[in-house]
Order: sequence, then structure tokens, then C-alpha cells
Amino acid sequence: MASLNLLLTVCFAYVALLFAVAFAADRVAARGGSAWLRSPLVYTLSLSIYCTAWTFYGAVGYAARSGLEFVTIYLGPTLVMVGWWWGLRKLVRIGRAQRVTSIADLISSRYGKSNMLAIGVTILAVIGVTPYIALQLQSITLSFSIFADADPTSGFREGASVIWVAAGLAVFAILFGTRNLDANERHHGVVTAVALEAIVKLIALLAVGIFVVWGLSGGLASTMARIDASQIGTWQVDGGRWATITFLAAAAFVCLPRMFQVMVVENEDERHLQIAAWAFPLYLLLMSLFVVPIAAVGLELMPAGSNPDLFVLTIPLSQGREGLAMLSFLGGFSSATSMVIVAAMALSTMVSNHIVMPIWLSWQGSAAAQSGDVRKIVLSARRVSIGVIMALGVAYYEVSGGGAALAAIGLIAFAGIAQILPALVGGLFWRGATRLGALAGLSLGFAIWLYTLLLPALGSGVLPEAVVEQGLFGWAWLKPYGLFGIAGLDPIVHCVVWSMTLNALAFCVVSLATLPNPVERLQGAQYVNVFDHSAGPRGWTGSVAQSEDLMVMSQRILGAQDALTLFAREAELQGGHGYLPEPTPEFLNRLERKLAGSVGAATAHAMVGQIVGGSAVSVQDLMAVADESAQLLEYSNKLEAQSAELSRTARQLREANEKLTQLSVQKDSFLSQVSHELRTPMTSIRAFSEILRDTHDLKKEEMRRYASVIHDEALRLTRLLNDLLDLSVLESGQVSLNMREGRLAEVLDHAVSAALAGSTQRLQVIRRSEGEALQLCSDLDRLAQVFINLIANADKYCDAAAPQLTIAVRSGGGVLTIDFIDNGSGIPAEAQSMVFEKFARVSAEKAGGAGLGLAICREIMERLGGSITYLNGRRGGAFRVTLPVQGVALAAQ
Repeated sequence: MASLNLLLTVCFAYVALLFAVAFAADRVAARGGSAWLRSPLVYTLSLSIYCTAWTFYGAVGYAARSGLEFVTIYLGPTLVMVGWWWGLRKLVRIGRAQRVTSIADLISSRYGKSNMLAIGVTILAVIGVTPYIALQLQSITLSFSIFADADPTSGFREGASVIWVAAGLAVFAILFGTRNLDANERHHGVVTAVALEAIVKLIALLAVGIFVVWGLSGGLASTMARIDASQIGTWQVDGGRWATITFLAAAAFVCLPRMFQVMVVENEDERHLQIAAWAFPLYLLLMSLFVVPIAAVGLELMPAGSNPDLFVLTIPLSQGREGLAMLSFLGGFSSATSMVIVAAMALSTMVSNHIVMPIWLSWQGSAAAQSGDVRKIVLSARRVSIGVIMALGVAYYEVSGGGAALAAIGLIAFAGIAQILPALVGGLFWRGATRLGALAGLSLGFAIWLYTLLLPALGSGVLPEAVVEQGLFGWAWLKPYGLFGIAGLDPIVHCVVWSMTLNALAFCVVSLATLPNPVERLQGAQYVNVFDHSAGPRGWTGSVAQSEDLMVMSQRILGAQDALTLFAREAELQGGHGYLPEPTPEFLNRLERKLAGSVGAATAHAMVGQIVGGSAVSVQDLMAVADESAQLLEYSNKLEAQSAELSRTARQLREANEKLTQLSVQKDSFLSQVSHELRTPMTSIRAFSEILRDTHDLKKEEMRRYASVIHDEALRLTRLLNDLLDLSVLESGQVSLNMREGRLAEVLDHAVSAALAGSTQRLQVIRRSEGEALQLCSDLDRLAQVFINLIANADKYCDAAAPQLTIAVRSGGGVLTIDFIDNGSGIPAEAQSMVFEKFARVSAEKAGGAGLGLAICREIMERLGGSITYLNGRRGGAFRVTLPVQGVALAAQ
């Protein structure tokens, strides 16, 4: 007979294997080589977290007690995966778009980022999952006790084993579940370990089933005969209980924090659901395949009074199959440990984000976003929360006595978690659902579940026997098992019917009677129409002075390096440099979603709101339902934020109107200039051509002079028309670029020669040949056209006594930069914003064209992937031309 010490040795070796797998997966993911970790297979196997000790041990006991009713615990998830796949896909898409970290975070974010609602969901989840954690601890303890009974020298103590098991699971969850904060940094180690455990428990259950069918019963025919002869064969269907438990299993599959963790938070690609939609039901089918044969054979072979929950272990032991029994033990151990670890991780995130952090923020006051190492506080809170959650599981085990059937404990937990369903589904598909409606439904459903199922299940030590028999305050219609005078129903059916009905009714009625606030409306649109848009709601406003405060806050939460990288990237996207981007609404919403991955959506919203203002959720709202005065203050803050937004918009409109006015003036001037420019050459051409036509005695010198005038005026007209056509082609995007390679120095040589040909001002051009030794791959003709225009403008407009133009070339930071700087007085400040606009002319007296040159240059540079800008703050006129470094290399010397 296998000793308990040998079992412990095997158990410790298995735990060491799980640690090694988790560490290896984390290291592989950190190096970026985690493609197989993100595979649909690992994702599907991680969903097996649903199959806990309830399904490994309890399903056999369930079948022995209730026949085929055990199928309901598999049927519910199967119906969800097959029939509600599109709903799960929507959940996953919302989770990625909103960067949610838990089911409490998702519901809180949907209903106006209300942390009060998140606190309610968190409390319900902790209380609802605590019996389930106790169930897993009980299953492991019972497994050890089976081997201890066969080894009188073991000295096994049940109470101590529960504590040691809980402590070990807490250590594992802390090591691999609280190593990072960002929701985008998945727990690859934990997920991989769960996938391995999924394989172990499936193999173990199949091995026991094969042994029972072919090793003990002699084949399928004999096994079927035993089933028919057992009490399982005479089992009758209770339609109400069957439908109720199927509904609970389906609801729990969606609402359990651990299932939400692996299905939504840990999801790498929503397309994995397509494979999981058929692969996970197949996994459930294999897990349930031998449940009835094991139960039937156990009822026949094992002594009367044996615990059917442990038939998976006791049958192999009774036949002397110690190796198979140990494999079965590892399967049950895997089922229990994987559930407890992931559940503790998910619950600790919820407790930390929605209870601990709001309390800490309230305690810190106005300095909460600028002082204190938030990252360490959050991690510490999660680690402590894991320990507390494990302690609650142990406490429930002790209070309940650990004697209830595993399936009964599981159904109690399922009924509690199902209270989240109306608020969750309503938030996904009904834009009119409100925070108050969700709070009302959740509170009422939770209270009814607590009173009609959980407290009576704990025994008379918690709920007096008089209350159970006579009702609260002696009122018969308030009996826990006969609420509102309806008695005789199964306790589970009774609780689910009343709690879910009143929960959904309160949710709908209160939502219809109240109006969602602006943030709720925006979030409702984001959730309901998530496939149309996945960006967050708009509405944040900030000032440049607040960017430093945002940086400090982000460093506290994300860490210094991650925060600097985030802000530098945002500054680059805005076209700036450095680490302080302008706090635009788009940036603030991206920052909020990034912080939400660490501290939750509601807390992140409040922390950003403390700094930039315009927040519809204050820190005070994170702690309690706002009373009337707090609501007035909140709406006042909204009005102030909206007023500031309107003022900023009005200022932008005034600036745009002024620019449009300038453009209108320039347009009128342009039309006048164009009409003059067209009329003048046409008049000259017409006049001199008539002279040539009507005068027959002209001398050759006169004919040559008149023909020259006609030719010059025709060229002048052609240049004007070419400029207009060139600009039109560039703006329409119909230009074809002639990309070829050439030296920058040669392009500049050509541009200088062409621009200064025939010039009388004698502009001195200063160049540095070493910086121009570059090989370009571009449309060199178009680029030369830009250079010619800039050099010609300097020759035309530079008003210095000895005009000079410096051409400086440098490359770096992924960009080739060419500056054209003269020593004149430059462009007046009031005209700088218009220099690249069509029709703009800085000086009508000196300008010989129609003001289209720089507009054409701007269009050319955009087509070449670069830019042209005016550098203000320089002593003279200064223009900068930039090109991307792609295709640029040092030329051979």
C-alpha cells in the first residue's frame, strides 16, 4: 500500500514541475519568443479552469446521488461556447479596448466608471467564491485523508493539512500572479501551468475510467448492465432543477472571476475563441465520458456509506492500483490548485483596485496622484489580498465543518456569482442601463442569495434555527426556503428563481426610472457598439503645465522607464520632441487606459481627473454612493469642464476665422493679381501680333523686337499657367514621382545655378561640402524644384547690404535636414503662419509671381514623405526641408 510520505513526495515533485513550467514560460515570454504560449491550444486548455475538484471528484458523487443531473455542470458552458460565441467575442473585444483587469473593472467602466459598483461586485465575488475555494481545499484534504487512512503511521491531521495547502497555493499565486501590473502583460507562467494541469487531470480521469470499464467491468456491455442495475438507471428527470442548474453553470462560466481572467483578460487574440468554441466542449465531453461508469461501479464495489465524491480515488486503491490512485490524486490536485490560484489572482486584483486603492487615495487626499510609490502599494495590496482570500477559504471550511457534498457547495457559489449576470448582459446590449439600476439589481439579488441559500447552508450557528423554521421576525412569508409563501421548491431552484427574477426586475425598473449621466452614455455607446469603434470616450481637457504632474503620476504607477517611453512616444506622435506631450483628449484617454491596466478603470479615471480636471468621477465617489450635495458638486464640475471646453473651442474657432479671413483677402488679391498677370501678357501679345499682321513695311530689327516681346510675354504667361496646373496636380494626388538615385551635392549645384541665372543681386551662397556627401533615392527633379524656389526667394527678398544664404545639411534621428538661412530681416511674425498657403505673397512689390511657389514646395515635400517649415526665432529668413533617411546613404568619396 502506498504510504502518505510517498504521496507527499510525488505531490511536491509535481508542484516543483509546475513551478519550473511557470518560470520557464515567464522567461520565454520576457524574451519575446512566446508564440506557442499565445496559441489557441494553450488558450483552450486554460479554459479548463472551469473543471475544478467539483467536476473531477464531485461529478462522480453527483452522478451517484442524482443520476444524470451531473451533466448540467457540463451542459451550461457547452451551450455558452456553442450558442453564445458572439457574446463572448464581444466581451473579449471590450476587455481589450477598455483594458479591463477583472469583471468588476468591466462593469465599473461600463456604468460611468463607478467604483461603488465595482466594490459591490468585488464583495459579492469574494463572498461567492469563498465557498468554492473551501471546496477545493476540502477536496485536497479528503484526498490526503484517503491515503492517510491506509497508512496508520502517517500522523495525518486534517486541520493542519488545510492550512499548509492554502499557504502553498497562496505562495504560488503570489509568485506568478503579482509580478506585473499592466493588463497587457499576461500571466504566461500561470496560464501555461494551468494548461499543463488541464492535460494531467484529463489523462487521470480517462485512465481511471478506462480501468473501471475494461479492467473491472469487462467491457462496455458489462458496464452498461451495471449502470442499468444501479440506482442511477432508475433516476428520474426533475425538469425545474435540471434547467436551473444548467442556467447556473452557464452564468457561472461567464461571470466567475477566474473564468473572466482566463477567457477575457489573458486572451491574446479573439480569434482563439473560434477554436475554443468547439475544442472546449470536446474537452468537457472527454471529462464527463466515464463519470457514470465510475459512479455505478463504485456504488457496487465500495462499502455502504462510502463517500461517492472520492470513488475516483478509492476504487483504484481498493484494487491495489497505487500508481493509478496517485495519478488520480494528481488529477484532483490539479483541478483544485489551478482553480484556487487563478481565482485568488483575479479576486486580489479586484480587491486591490476597487477597495484598497480607493481607501489609499482617500487617505492621501489631493497628493494621491503625485506622491507615494503606487506600484509597490498595488503589488503589496494584491499579495496581501491573496493571503486574506485563502484565509477566508480556510475559515469557511472550518465553519461549515467540511462535510457537505462537493456539488452542493459548488452550486451555492454558482448561485451567488450568477447575480452579476443581469448587470453584465444588460450593459453589453442596452445603452439605457444605468449605474443605479445595476446597483439596485445587484444588491437585491445578493441579499436574497445570502438569506435564502448561503446563510442556511452554514448551519444554525450562523442563521438561527427559528428563522429557518418560522421566518425572519416570525413572519412565515420570510422563511429562507419559502420566501413570499412559496414553499416546497428545491432550495437551489427557490433561490435562483427569486434572486434572479428580482435582480433583473430591479435592474430594468430602476434603469428605466433614472437617466444615465454623460460618462455612462459615452461608455454605454462604447460597449454596445464596440465593433464599430473601440476608442475610449472623449471629454478630457488639460494644459501643458499639467504634463509634468501626469508624468510623475505615471512613473509612480508604471515605473520610470515605462512612463518615459510612453510619454516620449506620445510626444513624437504629436510632432514634438522630448518627454512632455500636450495633454490632448486623445492622449489623456490613452493614458487613462494604460493606467487602468495597473489600478483599474475607475481608479485610473479618478487619478487623471485629479490632475487635469474635467473628470465626471471624483475620488470621493470611489468610496460611497454620492449624496445629493456630492451629486450637485459633480454636476457643477461637469458644467465647469464643459465651459472650459467650449471656451477652448471658441478660441480655436476665432483663430480659424482669422485665418480664413486672411485667406479670403489673399484669394481676392490673388484673383486680382492673376487677372492682371493674364491680361498684361495677353494685351502685349495681341497688340504686337496685330502690328506684325497689319504693317507690311516693317524693318527686320523692328520685326525681331516685336517677336521677342511676344515670345517673352508668352513665356511669362506659360510660367503662370504651369504654376497653377502644377499645384492642382499636386493637391489632387495625381502626380507621378520619378524616383531615382543621385548625389545631394549635385542636386544643390543644379538648384543654385538655375536659381541665380541672370540674377543681378549677387547673392552669396555658403555651403559645406562634407555634409552634402549623401546618396539620395527620391524624385530629384521635384526636390531641385523646391531648392530652386527657396534660393530664388532668398535672392529676391533678402534685404541685407551684402546678401548671403547659408545651406546647412545634417542627418540624424532618422531624418535628413537641409536648412536655408539668409542674413536678411526675415518674414514678419504676422505673415509667418500664411507663407505656405496658396495665394500668399509676403511683399507684392518685390514678388514677380502669384504667390504659389511655397505652396507648391509644401505639396512636393508631402508627396516625397518629408516636410518644409519656416524656422521662427532666427535672425533672417530660415526654411527647413526634411526627408526620411530611407534611401539615404553616405556617398563614396
